[in-house]
Amino acid sequence: MIFDNTVVCPVFIGRENDLQLLDRLMMQSKGGNGQIALISGEAGIGKSRLVREAKVRAPQNTMILEGHCFQTESTLPYAPLLDLFRNFFATHPSEEIARAMGSSASQLVKLLPELTVHLPDLTSAPNPEPKQEKQHLFQALGQTLTELAQNQPLIIVIEDLHWSDSTSLEFLLLLARRISSQSILLLVTYRSDERTPELTHFLAELNRGRLGVEFTLKRMSPLEVDAMLRAILDLKNPISQEFLDTIFPLTEGNPFFIEETLKALIADGDIFYADGTWDRKEISQLRIPSSIQDAVQRRTGQLDEHTLQALTLAAVMGRRFDFGLLQELLGVNEEELTTMLKVLVKAQLVVEESADQFAFRHALTREAIYTTLLLRERQNVHRTVGEAMERLYAGSMASYLADLSYHFYAGGVWQKALEYSQKAGDQARALYAQREGIIYYSRALVSAQQLKIAIEPELLGARGHAYEILGDFKSALDDFEGALSIAREKQDGHIEWQILIDLGFLWAGRDYQQTGEYFRRAEELAQKLNETKLQAHSLNRLGNWSVNIGQTSQGLKSHYRALEIFEGDEDEGGMANTHDLLGMAAMQHGDQIGSYDEYQYAIRLFRKSDDKHGLVSSLIGASNAYYWDETVLMPSQSRTKNQDMTMEALELARQIGWAPGQAFAEWGIAIDLANRGIFGEALTHAKESLRIATEIEHRQWITAAHYALGHIYVLTLQADLAIQHLEEGLALAKELGSAWWIGNSTTDLTNAYLLNDDISRARSVLDVIPLQEDGFHTLVERRMLWAKGNLFLAESKPAEALRIAEHLLDSKLGPYETQPIPALLKLKGEALMALDQWKQAKQALEEAKGGAEQREALPLLRQIHCVLGWLQQEQQNTERAEAEFASARQVIQNLGASIEEEQSRDEFIRSACLSLPKEKIVSKRQSDAEKFGGLTPREREVARFLSQGKSNREIAEGLVLSERTVENHISNILTKLGFDSRSQIAVWAVEKGLGKESNQNI
Repeated sequence: MIFDNTVVCPVFIGRENDLQLLDRLMMQSKGGNGQIALISGEAGIGKSRLVREAKVRAPQNTMILEGHCFQTESTLPYAPLLDLFRNFFATHPSEEIARAMGSSASQLVKLLPELTVHLPDLTSAPNPEPKQEKQHLFQALGQTLTELAQNQPLIIVIEDLHWSDSTSLEFLLLLARRISSQSILLLVTYRSDERTPELTHFLAELNRGRLGVEFTLKRMSPLEVDAMLRAILDLKNPISQEFLDTIFPLTEGNPFFIEETLKALIADGDIFYADGTWDRKEISQLRIPSSIQDAVQRRTGQLDEHTLQALTLAAVMGRRFDFGLLQELLGVNEEELTTMLKVLVKAQLVVEESADQFAFRHALTREAIYTTLLLRERQNVHRTVGEAMERLYAGSMASYLADLSYHFYAGGVWQKALEYSQKAGDQARALYAQREGIIYYSRALVSAQQLKIAIEPELLGARGHAYEILGDFKSALDDFEGALSIAREKQDGHIEWQILIDLGFLWAGRDYQQTGEYFRRAEELAQKLNETKLQAHSLNRLGNWSVNIGQTSQGLKSHYRALEIFEGDEDEGGMANTHDLLGMAAMQHGDQIGSYDEYQYAIRLFRKSDDKHGLVSSLIGASNAYYWDETVLMPSQSRTKNQDMTMEALELARQIGWAPGQAFAEWGIAIDLANRGIFGEALTHAKESLRIATEIEHRQWITAAHYALGHIYVLTLQADLAIQHLEEGLALAKELGSAWWIGNSTTDLTNAYLLNDDISRARSVLDVIPLQEDGFHTLVERRMLWAKGNLFLAESKPAEALRIAEHLLDSKLGPYETQPIPALLKLKGEALMALDQWKQAKQALEEAKGGAEQREALPLLRQIHCVLGWLQQEQQNTERAEAEFASARQVIQNLGASIEEEQSRDEFIRSACLSLPKEKIVSKRQSDAEKFGGLTPREREVARFLSQGKSNREIAEGLVLSERTVENHISNILTKLGFDSRSQIAVWAVEKGLGKESNQNI
């Protein structure tokens, strides 16, 4: 054997089970059942080697796309995705690229300008608002990848995810949620001991959705190390225990460390090839490297001066480096640099990726070389690299802003670091990469401080906005306050106004008193500046603040004044925002139908302008018209459409990285599901809302999430849990100063105390807020009055409860609407029952039942069935009473089925059934009669024949009856079922399963 310096294990050792599992995942994804594989472990453990083996074993005709994350590019938005697509461009013809890109090309060209080389006629899609860009890019990236998987299996490999930018992680999470029905395997690797908060969140989301399969690679055992050494050195006999005992403790079973240690020993001549076999010096004479850095440095020490210089420059450039830039830095010709790189490739320090791109074989190799430089040396080289990039890429500087920011910042060239970092920050925000934007803006601010020049308020404000979107209140507040101080020093009224508005928005999640103060100051400044558009925006902010503190009439007035200004200026953006705010104001004013109309207007305008932030707000707002439905009229909209709106809002909020928007959407979905009786899913969304809100310390949405959980626990009859969350939410609402959340929390807390039969505490919490029982009331006041009516019933004061119910029914907004309001009608019916006004009570409760069915409000329907059952029983209508109680039990079972946790489900069913009389044991004959509308067995046989299209004569022959008898049976069936035709009976029989029954089964 002639040794060629290739010290790489030729066989795969110790990962057979992992490979077999990867084989299964590849076959499943090939069949259209998309999979995700997560390979983790420490540096050098063999993650990339496992990926290489998987690629070799991939099913025939599989397309493999690879992207790498690099430490130096961890702040570059979309870095691994750019790498992936550039690799695709380099290996596929232009026709295939054009076909794969399709309609997405006009969006992707913004990320990949080189697309124009393959598609010369390509023009970029119009630029929307910067905050919309991310959504378009995510859609284009996802569409392209799924398109590539249409004709052949696709494996997407992303290596070293611990160095990924946060925007790429957001996209990969979105992709992961969508590939279940695609022929795609998403294969990612990351260092388990270097997880960033963003990567931790990414992995937690995958785990929560059970979307990925984990491969945690462990270090090799001594036996596996022995096998690896034998394979590398091509030895048939086991390694001597003496040598193994030396190598294993040093490398601790890490494959990369083993290879590097061997390379160092071979390079030093301590291990040598002689007489057709390998030999070594005595153990005492071996110069064992003390670390990987030592091993790498020993090998690089044998390079000539020029090659070592090239390697050092490449290490400063990053794990991946460009041939042309390295040539520019060295000032050598192509042939000379090619010779140097051949030496480095042969020494297994770097690998060739393409004609223009090279990379260090392992990140640890690059790190070992980079850390040999003193800080001053690094600064000088970074400065040299930055200057060379300016010369080489003068015509395409926008594509290299992130690298220029990095090198000039690391090189201490502060003026250029300021310039490029601010531009890179703006570019990142335009791509909605907030975390990367913060890093660049922070570099710019440090650079300005180093230069001892004044900081521009716009720079602080830009970073403040990024912090705000990510939910970092303290950092955003510091930046906005700093920007406000600078703007005042510069006497720049327009920037001062904007920062005042920003501060008001920021405080809206925490303290409404502070919010109002900033908005008032902004409005005064707008008046002083005498600019109508600023005045209109200020009116909107003040109006929204008024609504949130309970002054809904004042808020509506402010919004209508703002709308008049925007309409006069034909400002559709301003009009959209105003209609959105009018939707909220109308809802809290008690006009759900008007609220829904305003939100629909806003949704159309936001879609037209592609404003995703505004669209999220209005979609959830429109669906809010269904959440607060106990005391008001509802818009005529299907539950399906309502659910579609909230799910769209949640998906959009995730895509644009708007954490408060995600908490808002999760909350909205939770309330909607709870009111429909889908309790398990409702709890999941409510808990997620609380998790997000707590994570970003958003007090308003923390309050809302506690309210949602309390509301759900009231509906599931878990009074103690409801009280716990509602008391905590009420305390936060009072700190926040929100009349809306104070009122809603008070309403449900009152009902929770009543559920616990604690009338005194219910009275005490409700009496804190003075309530007039006549005149106009906002929505939250109506809800509290409704709770007060429930309290009066519990206190045996039915006349007072009836007075409240009738007042709320008479004072509803939208007087021409005739739809029932079931919660109020139930209250009225119960009060009338207590007053022995049975006929009126029955009428109210029947109307309430119809309204609850119309609104699909199963938790309320359960209660109404129960009350009607007791009313019928009191009136001696035993059969009707039993029917109502049976309906209540069926609804209870349906509601219970939605609760995932078995103990909670059983406890709910038990508690709910306590309000019903003990269930009678009925015979099968009685049960069948109830199930089949009271039809006798013979009548059910006739119905079965009708479902088969039989004539009277055929039925008579089949049942051995006369035709006259068959006619009588059919007449009885029509009467009992309330039908008008034979066809209705036939359809009913099929729905009941009679069409498939045999004579014996009937």
